[in-house]
Amino acid sequence: MAEGWREFLSALQQYRAIAGQYLELDDERVVVQLHDISGRGKTSGLELRDIQRKRVNLFHLRDGEVTRLVVYFEGDPALAELGLAQQRRS
Repeated sequence: MAEGWREFLSALQQYRAIAGQYLELDDERVVVQLHDISGRGKTSGLELRDIQRKRVNLFHLRDGEVTRLVVYFEGDPALAELGLAQQRRS
C-alpha cells in the first residue's frame, strides 16, 4: 500500500487533502470525508481542486494498522453505498 501511495504522490506537486469528518463504522472500518483537496499533476498540469470535489476514504484497520484503503472519488455515491447518505457534508 505504501508503494502505491508513493507512486500516486510522485505524479503530483504540492498535494494536500484536509480530513473533515471521521465516521467509525465498526471496530475495523473508518470513513474519512476529505475536503480542500489540492495539488497539480506534474505532467498534465491539471489542478486537483478542479476535478475532485468531495472524496471519501474507507480505511480497514487491524491491530492499529491500515490493511486496506478504498478511495471513493465521488463522495455522495460513496456515502450512499456505505449506508451513510444521512451523513453527507453540506
